[in-house]
Amino acid sequence: MEMSERSFETLVTDALDSLPDPFAQLIDNLIVVIEDHNAEEPDLLGLYEGTPLTEREAYGSGLELPDRVTIYRLSLLDFCRDEEELRHEVQVTVVHEIAHHFGIDDDRLHELGWG
Repeated sequence: MEMSERSFETLVTDALDSLPDPFAQLIDNLIVVIEDHNAEEPDLLGLYEGTPLTEREAYGSGLELPDRVTIYRLSLLDFCRDEEELRHEVQVTVVHEIAHHFGIDDDRLHELGWG
C-alpha cells in the first residue's frame, strides 16, 4: 500500500486526537515521531522508549529527555491492504505505545483487546 508522508502524519494525528481527554491530559514529557522503519526489527509497527509514569519516582528534576513513541510508517503501510485497515492499525499502534507510557504491559493490553 502507498500513502504520502503528509497523509500518514494526519492518520497519526487523528489517532492522538482521539485519545480520551482524561488520558491525554496525563501524558507527561512524551514526543511522538514517525520514522520509515526500525532497522533492527523491520516488521515492528511502533515502539515506546522511556520511563513509564508508574516508574517515575525520582523523575522530575527537569533534566530528563522526553519519552518517545515511534510509529513506523513503511512497516504499517506494508502490513495493511487498504486505507481503512491502515487507519485502524495506526490507531491500535498509537494506543498500544501510549499505553506503555502509562505503564500498561503487553499482557494487559491483550486482555483489554488492544493486542
